[in-house]
Amino acid sequence: MSAVDSGTFSESAASGAAGQRITVRYFAWVREKVGRAEETIEVPGTVATVGDLVTWLVARGSEYESAFQRPGVVRAALDHVHVKATAPIRGAREVAFFPPVTGG
Repeated sequence: MSAVDSGTFSESAASGAAGQRITVRYFAWVREKVGRAEETIEVPGTVATVGDLVTWLVARGSEYESAFQRPGVVRAALDHVHVKATAPIRGAREVAFFPPVTGG
């Protein structure tokens, strides 16, 4: 089981993803609140997990604060795989944020 599957940290993930470039994609109302569909960022040294990334994004401005005001509601995927906030981002090329999906 990988660190992403179990939602736990591996030793390599705990060292963070500093300097890594990652594409962040926003969907539906998350995109509307952030004001863009995607951006490429350089991951700061304080960010090791999806949850850390959300915290860092919120500190960037009110548009992110608005989008992530209820972080438990916004879902995330790393390289097209759904993950929890505890998932390490090290090595990922893309993280996507989107609201829960409902169907009829």
